[in-house]
Amino acid sequence: MSNRTNIQQAAEAIYQSYLSGAPCDPIRDLLPEGDVDAAYQVQNINTEKWLSEGRRLVGRKIGLTSKAVQTQLGVDQPDYGMLFADMDVPGGEEVDIGVVLQPKVEAEIAFVLSQDLDEERLTAADMISAIDYAVAAIEIVGSRIANWDIRILDTVADNASSGLFVLGHQPRKLSEFDPRHCGMIMERSGEPVSMGAGIACLGSPVTAALWLAKVMARVGRPLKKGDIILSGALGPMVPVSPGDVVEARIEGLGSVHAAFGAG
Repeated sequence: MSNRTNIQQAAEAIYQSYLSGAPCDPIRDLLPEGDVDAAYQVQNINTEKWLSEGRRLVGRKIGLTSKAVQTQLGVDQPDYGMLFADMDVPGGEEVDIGVVLQPKVEAEIAFVLSQDLDEERLTAADMISAIDYAVAAIEIVGSRIANWDIRILDTVADNASSGLFVLGHQPRKLSEFDPRHCGMIMERSGEPVSMGAGIACLGSPVTAALWLAKVMARVGRPLKKGDIILSGALGPMVPVSPGDVVEARIEGLGSVHAAFGAG
């Protein structure tokens, strides 16, 4: 089969997994080895399909911000995925655990933008001035790939293993906290399960957001005013089960929690 046919086949496998709720086999063998651009083509096919179906794009997520995870997957930069409005779980609402396949959670800093970022030649100062506010966030990641048997091509094609997200309700300006050195602790049903700090996220969550903004401008899907950026995990992700309650506290940003339905 041609490369284009394989890309379409990979996109369809992931799309059908979303519809059916049944994981699919890894799609990496359908794509040229190491061809991350082809994996993003898979992601984009489904992004365009979802937009045509009426889903609303509200931001982006950044993955693979940990150097250790990058090394594990054989890459030297993060990846990104799309955030849609129907992925947002308002604080205080129960999370329907059945919506996300093989769910795991990560604690992150989310940024909300006050202006468009259409220019690829951005500076750190541009990024800082474009951030309206930050909040604590829990990302509920999932994988359409069976048993989380993923490599870089699988996760990129699968919208960076995105699922749902919960935003905290204590917005802060960048001047009100230290995004590099803020500590994070995440508890699952009262037990600490993940710890970290902003510095674990590409050295700074703002640096991660700048990387994303440049890439989005280059690929023709620039970030816009009001967009949400999930800037990357501050500590290890952990699995969740029906009935779990997860709370993440980030220094200077307060807390955010997610309660998972009993299934």
